[in-house]
Amino acid sequence: MVLQAIQYEPASADSSPTLRILDQLVLPHRTSYVPIRSCEEAHAAIKQMKVRGAPAIAIVAALALAVEVGGAAKTGKLPATPEEVKDSIGQRLDFLKTSRPTAVNLGDAVGKLKIVAKKATLQPGASAESVAQAYVAAAERMLVDDVSDNKAIGEHGARWIEENTAAGRKRKADRSQEIAILTHCNTGSLATAGYGTALGVIRSLRAADMLTRAYCSETRPYNQGSRLTAYELVHDEIPATLITDSMACALMAREGDRLAAIVVGADRVAANGDTANKIGTHSLAVLAGHHGVKFLVAAPRTTIDRDTASGMDIVIEERAPEEVTRIKGPRVTADGKLLLDEGSEMVSTAAVGIDVWNPAFDVTPAELIDGVVTEVGVVEKVDGKFNFDPIFPQP
Repeated sequence: MVLQAIQYEPASADSSPTLRILDQLVLPHRTSYVPIRSCEEAHAAIKQMKVRGAPAIAIVAALALAVEVGGAAKTGKLPATPEEVKDSIGQRLDFLKTSRPTAVNLGDAVGKLKIVAKKATLQPGASAESVAQAYVAAAERMLVDDVSDNKAIGEHGARWIEENTAAGRKRKADRSQEIAILTHCNTGSLATAGYGTALGVIRSLRAADMLTRAYCSETRPYNQGSRLTAYELVHDEIPATLITDSMACALMAREGDRLAAIVVGADRVAANGDTANKIGTHSLAVLAGHHGVKFLVAAPRTTIDRDTASGMDIVIEERAPEEVTRIKGPRVTADGKLLLDEGSEMVSTAAVGIDVWNPAFDVTPAELIDGVVTEVGVVEKVDGKFNFDPIFPQP
């Protein structure tokens, strides 16, 4: 059973909608769900990275406002007019958008949900309640659509790897042949509404008996790979190995063509294919090119920002230096037993007084990317350039 990191219950006859998220700050050693009862709580959870991953950020933000709006409708506390409800929704969405600047999915969701509220306001006989209901329904639909999109991404990516990599073709012809995938950061159920993007490709390969091992990099300094991706792989009983970020080159040299591809997610894909993703992604793409390993970006179309021309225009978030100089976790006894009941400790790992640069993301140039896996198929370069227009509805 795939992890459910976002737990949402729609309103019923007796209750308002509710939202809980799996607190990723205490993973992998504790599984703890925290309630999200307001936009302020959602903003804080996103900012603190209790929830992270571009699709998940957008969905939690949308559903947090659905909880507010749905609760207000249930208790008769909505603004008096449809226009006031629309304006309130717009203001709250703008506030939520400030929680993480790099992930385009949040901005895309905000824009779409504002349009939903505006259209509902313009309907004949519109009321404050009908505008609220239209917003809540649209936010709930995002949750459902993300899971189905992720499964489609997984299937398209798995099929592409089968057909376009030496390891994939060998494994398809002979099940005794080994095939491995390397991924970076966390792109699974913890980063989406469920199933995952890059990790969804790994899940689909495994389901088709096309994967013998997954490798995940630890993803310093926040360790999303070692804390979160490893947690999901163990949960799903997928054969997997954790490596430090600096071991990737040695892994590629050792594995040769058994390593079919590196598959990563994205926080923003520019119009030319340049991709912002977790810091360390660019270096993996450079190494992949040197070793002849295919490099894929797995992301829904909402991550593709055709209004951003190239990676030069992407704002890169910088985070607190303490993420680099300190590390947090439970104490461990000499024989390896976790002392979970004693809580977690913060430990210093760097010289006091050293300056720190801590960008959360880097930008991988399009020329290093072999394909972008979306829910409608894999986009490859034509004459050395990506063109995403055909995968979007034409006006």
